[in-house]
Amino acid sequence: MNNHYGIGGSTAAEQLAALSDMCEDLQGISHDEFRERIGRAQAIMRENNIAAVYLNAGSNLSYFTGTNWYPSERMVGAILPASGEIEYIAPFFEIDTLQQYMAIKGKVHGWHEHESPYHTFLTVLQTAGIEQGSIAFDESTPFFITNGISQLTKDYQWQDAKVVTAGCRMHKSAQEIAILQHAKDITLKVQQAAAKILYPGISVTEVEQFIDAAHRKLGAHNGSYFCIVLFGEDTAYPHGVANPKTLAENDMVLIDTGCELFGYHSDITRSYVFGEASARQREVWQHEKTAQLTAFAAAKLNHPCADVDNAARQYLASVGYGPEYQLPGLPHRTGHGIGLDIHEWPYLVGNEQTPLAAGMCFSNEPMLCVPGEFGVRLEDHFYMTDSGPKWFTEPSHSIDNPFGYGIE
Repeated sequence: MNNHYGIGGSTAAEQLAALSDMCEDLQGISHDEFRERIGRAQAIMRENNIAAVYLNAGSNLSYFTGTNWYPSERMVGAILPASGEIEYIAPFFEIDTLQQYMAIKGKVHGWHEHESPYHTFLTVLQTAGIEQGSIAFDESTPFFITNGISQLTKDYQWQDAKVVTAGCRMHKSAQEIAILQHAKDITLKVQQAAAKILYPGISVTEVEQFIDAAHRKLGAHNGSYFCIVLFGEDTAYPHGVANPKTLAENDMVLIDTGCELFGYHSDITRSYVFGEASARQREVWQHEKTAQLTAFAAAKLNHPCADVDNAARQYLASVGYGPEYQLPGLPHRTGHGIGLDIHEWPYLVGNEQTPLAAGMCFSNEPMLCVPGEFGVRLEDHFYMTDSGPKWFTEPSHSIDNPFGYGIE
């Protein structure tokens, strides 16, 4: 098949050869910015009478300290007091390694394998003069840690640290937005290249392998963070099927993928037809595009996030979908926040009353699922500026020319 609008007609080898690194001059988060984050967190803590926050290994620890460490059954994390310096907790045998990963240095309190890290946690608090008050755990902290600590003392009150973690992380800085923009630019270019390698009979696995290689070639050196490739009726299932089909003429194609740069994510979906789109495919695709644009138009500063989801859902109901989450229609929220986690606060969903504010970053993907036929998901991301929403990537142009080739 040869399509003038970039669907089919090429090979994986040809497309990979045409790609080059897009990230050579991209910088990560500076030491000063990590310090600013800690200062902002401590200000929020004092406003909310939180004596200390525990940051478990994972994205919250990474956000505030630049320390990239994955959670496991061994307690690794940091205690951030409302005033003073951050201190770390780790298995004794990991201390030297952990220190190599720190952007923000701090004292590390080690525990041996036969010892309780929960006792160590309490000792750190008490040595810092925090003998009572409210201690907040970041929301990704496993139950075994919070339970282990709470069983040892009645001297503290325990709470969720979301007011601190989300309160800081959902407002992206200029450098965070620059990194996110690079990641999304890379994945959109991967999407364009992937469309060109399609041919009848190509497998999902072959496309996924190409997408991973293309991400790497463009500078996302860990490859695809995730990849969903679906053809035909399989596209009606938002997150895939157990036994995906190969591509056939006139199938709907859905490709949802993303990468990481300095820990920040892209996540872009494109849907189009390989071959000649039917009247039904055109109709549903256009409804999806209109829903996406309706959601974008509803993203107004100081209005609740829920308004974005409600606008998309109301439009779709007006043209016969749903209502609400019923199928055929939109079975999930309209969008999610994105940053160091691919899904993070706040969410574009009907019960989210967080006001939209500058620096917030979201996916916009009011997917339409038509069981027994196909699905269409158009996913682009936007961020809020002082004057309203701005796209990271421009939405698909049309079902025949999804990438807008030749459009000025």
